[in-house]
Amino acid sequence: MIVRPRKEDHLVIGKYTGKVIVGVGLLMCIPLLTSIAFAEWDTAVDFIVAISACMIFGFGTQALCRTQKDLSWSHGLVVASGSWFFATALGALPALLSGHAGSYLDTLFDVMSGYTTTGLYLLQDLDHVSNGLNMWRHLLTYAGGQGIVVIALTFLFKATAGAYKVYVGEGKDERLLPNVIQTARAIWLVSLTWLGIGTLFLGFRGMQLGQGPVRAFFHGLWVFMGAWSTGGFAPQSYNTFWFHDIGYEVICIVIMIAGSFNFALHWAMWTGKREEIRKNVETISFFVTLSITTLVATFFLAQANIYPDAMSLFRKVFYQLVSGHTTTGFSTIYARSFVTQWGPIGLIVTTVAMAIGASAASTGGGIKGIRMGVISKALVQDVRRMISPESSVIMEKYHHIRDTWLDDGLVRGVMTVTIAYLTLYGIGAIVGAMYGYPLEQAAFEMVSAASNTGLSCGITQPNMPDLLKVVYTLGMWLGRLEFMSVFALIGYGVAVVRGK
Repeated sequence: MIVRPRKEDHLVIGKYTGKVIVGVGLLMCIPLLTSIAFAEWDTAVDFIVAISACMIFGFGTQALCRTQKDLSWSHGLVVASGSWFFATALGALPALLSGHAGSYLDTLFDVMSGYTTTGLYLLQDLDHVSNGLNMWRHLLTYAGGQGIVVIALTFLFKATAGAYKVYVGEGKDERLLPNVIQTARAIWLVSLTWLGIGTLFLGFRGMQLGQGPVRAFFHGLWVFMGAWSTGGFAPQSYNTFWFHDIGYEVICIVIMIAGSFNFALHWAMWTGKREEIRKNVETISFFVTLSITTLVATFFLAQANIYPDAMSLFRKVFYQLVSGHTTTGFSTIYARSFVTQWGPIGLIVTTVAMAIGASAASTGGGIKGIRMGVISKALVQDVRRMISPESSVIMEKYHHIRDTWLDDGLVRGVMTVTIAYLTLYGIGAIVGAMYGYPLEQAAFEMVSAASNTGLSCGITQPNMPDLLKVVYTLGMWLGRLEFMSVFALIGYGVAVVRGK
């Protein structure tokens, strides 16, 4: 029997959803100030309208949903997924009011892409977007990488047991410190430190390339946000290809890889446990799969003789594969080059890298390196059991901050999420193929959306079918939250309608 949620359940979910939306409204103050600084008055008005909408919704919901009850696990999952829905609907207002979007659906697509650190976009005339709106686009990816719930936890939540449940609902499960509020603040400490260092390097390199100090700083800031959050947004339509500079690309690669690592790994190194980077199953998995995909792509593209020399070949292949594997989405080739130059093998190899993705509890998406590591260890364990005497006790362990022994429950959970990702990738690829796109291209684009990568082979455009926009938007949402909290939201809705 399905139990209908009680009034108290609605109140607690409404209260904490309101807190998250207030956090989104406060975040909009940064692009508002940017617009004022550059005298972009129309853009400033757009943000004032959007901030007002967030505050009315956020504080109004909290006023209507007064309760002292703490969050349960189901509440936390519903708040995490539901708040993303409302944050997307309200966060789309500045882009909608700007006149750079063809429809409200396009702005929902873009904002979901930002929050989920995907990087696909439908915004039109990107090269002439205001500084305020550009700041908002990149702030979306930067905040989304840490998690919009993490923002609320940092400033607006009390340190209760329920706070951890919302944190887990956003696809994170690492406690860097005993208290989840302290953990959220530690995540921001790591991210803001990297922000200062990365912006400095990119801004300085931009000035060396001829940009003025203000332009170099803002471009450096925005490109850093896109790289660190593995978000892929850039302030110009040609992405990082616009810079045509190997030095800029090297800095981006370092930031992309760092941003794709688990925050627990960052914190371990921050606190002096430097050996963790070579022992951790996620870093081992990442470098093994990155090496394999890079070698395969390099071999086949060398056979095709597309690039004039070995350095150009490696530079293009390694950058795109790092971008795909970290689920960043930066690119130094034209979107259609994946089809016209890289061909089916290049598309498939890049699709595999995107599908695997980055680290768990990081800014990245995809199946995640830790799951690939666990699946590999489980396979080794099964092979050892088959070739060992029946009386032998065969156990495998993996290292991720600490040693963990494999058991059937752990492996089953990993396989469940992995199968969910593969199913999502497959459904989206079939929908794309139904609209006439070649299957390998449709699979590339859907995997890019659902793994929160943002590379495109040219399918994602403002004139693509509306249903495909919806499918990609839902894929980004499901992939970023790793299914469970979205399933909880759907279950909650079913219980409201059909529960007794």
